[in-house]
Amino acid sequence: MTATTRNDTPVAIEGGGVELRMRDVGGDMAVAFVRLPQGADMTPALTGMPGGLCQCPHWGYLLKGRLKMRTASDDEIYEAGQAFYWAPGHAPEALEDCEYVDFSPTKELTEVVDHVKAHMG
Repeated sequence: MTATTRNDTPVAIEGGGVELRMRDVGGDMAVAFVRLPQGADMTPALTGMPGGLCQCPHWGYLLKGRLKMRTASDDEIYEAGQAFYWAPGHAPEALEDCEYVDFSPTKELTEVVDHVKAHMG
């Protein structure tokens, strides 16, 4: 069994107030501790992915803030205190400073993180 805290989890993406810490927790799943400042829109960093959207599923909990999740069909708003499932095909935009924890398949999350890092410059 594996456990980790935010502070013990390595930073995978950092820049412009965006922080994503990620660690494999077993079972081919990874935990991510994510901070997005108000106004952060991940759409540009997802350019080049199918549909220009994140293709990794995420299960998690929004600890702080409000987030708009864009999909090919519509937008949904998530607020602090909500548990969520984000299917493949989404792009987040922080309406307020946000913090959330999510669990995702390690392989798919690593592919998205590598893509985002390459496009953040």
